[in-house]
Amino acid sequence: MRSPLMRRLGPTTVLAFLLAVFGLTPNASAADPAPADLTFTSDSATTTPGGTVNLSMTITNHRTYDIWFVYQTIDPTWLTTQRPDLKYGFTGCSLATAAGSTPCSGTGPANLGTDYGSTIPPGQSRTVTLTLQVAADSGCNGNIGFYSYYYAEFSDSTNTSGGPVHTPETRVLCA
Repeated sequence: MRSPLMRRLGPTTVLAFLLAVFGLTPNASAADPAPADLTFTSDSATTTPGGTVNLSMTITNHRTYDIWFVYQTIDPTWLTTQRPDLKYGFTGCSLATAAGSTPCSGTGPANLGTDYGSTIPPGQSRTVTLTLQVAADSGCNGNIGFYSYYYAEFSDSTNTSGGPVHTPETRVLCA
């Protein structure tokens, strides 16, 4: 015996409704790449007090329109803030270009986006490297890590945001 709902809507409609309710419908955008993404790499997983580590941030444009504007923050992770004996700071910033590296202005924690230089064309990326300096009198045997949120605007007046994106952690070893 068929329920009144099935008689009115049909079995296919009821099945589609149930799949949608339980989140099982195919999602066309799931196969599409994110409009832009942010990744981090590090030139070293460890350092000692007084040492430096270069953290590289790369934003990639997966859209068919230019990225015109990027706003980005970088902040220490909660676990990093729980170790007040770890002393560190960003002391340098450089933008990788076809002609080599050029200095950039931001070294955190806010509005790193201007460091990516001019527009980012479709399918291209820009990389900014921040120099993390660990103080000579820093504690050791702890990890320093950061997370970032970003917001990007495209030339077709759309925008995207993402995060948190985490940096690789740097272990500060005792010498």
